[in-house]
Amino acid sequence: MKNLLTDIAGVRVGHAEDAKVASGTTAIIFDQPAVAAIDVRGGGPGTREDALLDLANTVERVDAIALSGGSAFGLDTGGGVQAWLAEQGRGHRVREALIPIVPGAILFDLLNGGDKAWGRFSPYRDLGYAAAAAAGADFALGSVGAGFGATTATFKGGLGSASAITPDGVKVAAIVAVNAVGTVTVGDGPWFWAAPFEVGGEFGGRGLPEKFTEDMLRMRIKGGPAATARENTTIGAVVTDAVLTKPQAKRLAMIAHTGFARAIYPVHAPTDGDVLFAAATGEKPIEPLAGLTELGTVAANVVARAIARGVYSATALPFPGAQPAWKDRFG
Repeated sequence: MKNLLTDIAGVRVGHAEDAKVASGTTAIIFDQPAVAAIDVRGGGPGTREDALLDLANTVERVDAIALSGGSAFGLDTGGGVQAWLAEQGRGHRVREALIPIVPGAILFDLLNGGDKAWGRFSPYRDLGYAAAAAAGADFALGSVGAGFGATTATFKGGLGSASAITPDGVKVAAIVAVNAVGTVTVGDGPWFWAAPFEVGGEFGGRGLPEKFTEDMLRMRIKGGPAATARENTTIGAVVTDAVLTKPQAKRLAMIAHTGFARAIYPVHAPTDGDVLFAAATGEKPIEPLAGLTELGTVAANVVARAIARGVYSATALPFPGAQPAWKDRFG
């Protein structure tokens, strides 16, 4: 176990960034189509192919998931991932037509100091293609991929990942790009809200403060009252090697979304666009009630850990006035 999304067999992850733009993309590639669903909790989401994942609709499996910065411009990322898959002969077959299925989600990083004057077309389609082509078993965390330009209310955001195994031997892992309107840390200190779920000092081992003060619980959000519905978003995916139906994958996404609330304060605000995908590669059967509940419980913990790891691993952008990284202040 590498404590990464790729601990799930048959899953690869790739990043691509544009340092001048200060944004990037992440591609999650499934070697075989995976059953997938989506759960949206934030008030300002940006998604691609989300209707396809509705339980009433026909297609059950996806070939990849695209995560990107760039706000609505970043939705082009899915087209780049789709192009790479098409070159590999991947996709949903409709007679002689082959259509790669690539849902995705975006976060807002357009005000982070990067040069967004890219001309007629944004770079995200090409970045999506590059991320898919780069996908492998190992990938970096922090200010990379979809988390390259991400921020939070207090520290530089980033991309995190974590994994675990349930007592029944089912693997579950998460990847999250953290660009929250709220905070991932308690007050102005080094403690992560996700501290009770930390494994092996994976995000600094600082635990929680001995006591919570009123100031620690005060709301800290980006932009204060001036924050808009498109400036924030935490997006990600939780993947398991369990055998799940599409409705069960939806339930997994719903339970796992609890990890957002364990790691971000406040969360699911009108100014957030929080989105979580769930996917299952279908290797290990599980009991549909208690087994799925246990899987969701562990998945929520994994999501919380991934969020904290994303901020813990981030580095500041090289622009005047750029938001500091957690390690800049606490080492």
